Amino acid sequence: MNDSFPIDEVVRRTGLTSRALRFYEARGLITPLRTGAGRRWFGPEELERIQRIVALKKAGLSLGDIKRLFDRKPIDLAALLGAQRRRLAEQAEEIADAIGLIDTALSRIGRGEPLDAATLCSLIRDGEKLMTDQTRAWQEVADQYYTPEEQAEWRERMADAPEFSQEAYLEHWRELSARIEAALPLEPDSEAALGFVREWFALLEPFSRNATPAMWEGTGRMYADMARWEGKVDPGFSSRVWEFITAATRAAMVRGEDIGPLPAWFAGPARQEG
Repeated sequence: MNDSFPIDEVVRRTGLTSRALRFYEARGLITPLRTGAGRRWFGPEELERIQRIVALKKAGLSLGDIKRLFDRKPIDLAALLGAQRRRLAEQAEEIADAIGLIDTALSRIGRGEPLDAATLCSLIRDGEKLMTDQTRAWQEVADQYYTPEEQAEWRERMADAPEFSQEAYLEHWRELSARIEAALPLEPDSEAALGFVREWFALLEPFSRNATPAMWEGTGRMYADMARWEGKVDPGFSSRVWEFITAATRAAMVRGEDIGPLPAWFAGPARQEG
């Protein structure tokens, strides 16, 4: 193994964590060598593969997309990269606006103008008016499926939900989605599918705890129509994963399985996927 490296050296060379490398291995993206004692060693091909994974993730591809690409399965790479480019371009505009606000403040300071707390707060408020690209895009999508009154009710009901990191929450969806993608094709009525359904509804619990029937049904309609807006926003999963979860949830409910946390008002065989 003269041209191979242990996992700690790969961590040093790539900047990835050992946990990330093990996760990629579990998803079938990399296949390190193993010693008799079970230690992982990474050869030149695996190191090159890891670098490709890092580059593709930076380009906006999910792990499921990367796995399909590596496996030479059909993938609309142009659409994926085009959507990512649009998101980056919008972010660049917002960064430019934020820099402009800072330059305005610095210019006033440079001219010796007093920049008191009220003025500084005013500049900050102006900056806060700049919605992020994802927020703006999500608003455009939501406007197609919810009235302003329904959106106001949604905000009111979710206001009491415990605070948590939205980015971390989105990453949980991405991680679950990547595992589902890697497992497909999978029979919707299998035990493995049921396991994914239960994980899905466990993640959905912050929403389902507060959702009204109208919110629940509206969200179902929105995701059933995902092909129309996929690529504009990032819900953490693809339409392919949504379609699988919908079928697997329906199969589990027909069998009378416990699929996880659901709204208190939600009961009976007429249940609808979240």
